Amino acid sequence: MAAPNEITCSQLLRLIGTADAPVIIDISIDPDFADDPFLIPGSVRHPHTDLAGLKARLGGRHAVITCQRGIKLSQGLVARLRADGFSAEYLKGGMYAWRDMKDMMRVPAAALPDPVDGATLWVTRHRPKIDRIACPWLIRRFVDAHARFLFVSPAEVMGVADRYGATPFDVEDVFWSHRGDRCTFDTMLDEFALHAPALDRLATVIRAADTNRHDLAPEAAGLLAMSVGLSRQYRDDQDQLQAGLPLYDALYRWARDGADEGHDWPTGRAQ
Repeated sequence: MAAPNEITCSQLLRLIGTADAPVIIDISIDPDFADDPFLIPGSVRHPHTDLAGLKARLGGRHAVITCQRGIKLSQGLVARLRADGFSAEYLKGGMYAWRDMKDMMRVPAAALPDPVDGATLWVTRHRPKIDRIACPWLIRRFVDAHARFLFVSPAEVMGVADRYGATPFDVEDVFWSHRGDRCTFDTMLDEFALHAPALDRLATVIRAADTNRHDLAPEAAGLLAMSVGLSRQYRDDQDQLQAGLPLYDALYRWARDGADEGHDWPTGRAQ
């Protein structure tokens, strides 16, 4: 039987990448983190001594707290949060348990760009389609929930990146972009070490739609149609980004849980 206020690695994994994922807070002390500098996807580091700052950061949302082993540090902080009316659980076994699970995604801390005013800042071409919506979705759901994205004219991407400290993506001749026949979404899966069956399946659809190779995945035509439709529906790029995120939430759940499901009419027809 699970202990009160405890969540297992398997249970947490099912929540990561969804719009309803908890706020994951890594309170491992600096020497422990330096020995194993990897993050649970979507998590942020915060000192266990800064309770007031953590409460402000949570903003009333449910939290999962993790430390190196999931014992006194995280259990104590969860107890303090719950005593003050916050919803929180600790990760059973902590970062060691997460690390030791087979094929578990772990984001290298060194892969994250330096934050600007508390969160990563990215810049790309305006009027986004496919890769330029898919990559922000991936970052928001698996890397940095508070990441911000700037959309500017193609000729100004590098200048804006230089002036504002933003990280350019999905433009030519930058680190975060297409490599060979693979798209920027693939690059981000590689660099953030986010390869998993569902994300790899989703990447194939995105690559097929983004590089006009619909033979790779029949779903690519639908993704292209939806992406073009969104770009026609919204004049403001930020509004389009917000509208596009649920589309990729749905595609991710299809890739994770429903890729084998079909549909026909009438129901029950022999296949």
